[in-house]
Amino acid sequence: MAVEVGSIIEGKVTAIKPFGMFVAVDETQQGLVHISQVANGFVKDINDHFSVGAAVKVKVLSIDDAGKISLSVRAALPAPEREARDEQKDRGGERGGYRGGGNRGGDRSFSKRDTPKDSFEDKMKKWLKHSEENIATINKKQNKRGY
Repeated sequence: MAVEVGSIIEGKVTAIKPFGMFVAVDETQQGLVHISQVANGFVKDINDHFSVGAAVKVKVLSIDDAGKISLSVRAALPAPEREARDEQKDRGGERGGYRGGGNRGGDRSFSKRDTPKDSFEDKMKKWLKHSEENIATINKKQNKRGY
């Protein structure tokens, strides 16, 4: 059986490492499921989800020129689960997103002003400006106290 990009196949877990798990996709080939592709949500330890010898459905993400096969368990999951998760992410759920609440401790690094459209450079400029303002405030307080 030829392994093709985009196909969903059943394989067998052959090894588990901290960065991912190896899955035999046929008698002669195996591929890697990176830890980020093991399950929906955060995975701290793959052993909590799979064990060596377990049968697993995976989707073939890519095959490079050297023949290395990249696999995903997440992409092989039924569509409704993935769509519900994507909708939750769009609403700011799960990881990241503004959740409201107070501005505790004066930390403005994640505020309503920061939109997903802000580039890294824009966020870095805001952070630097905020840091410089904090340093100036600290210096003024120290000068008043005579340090």
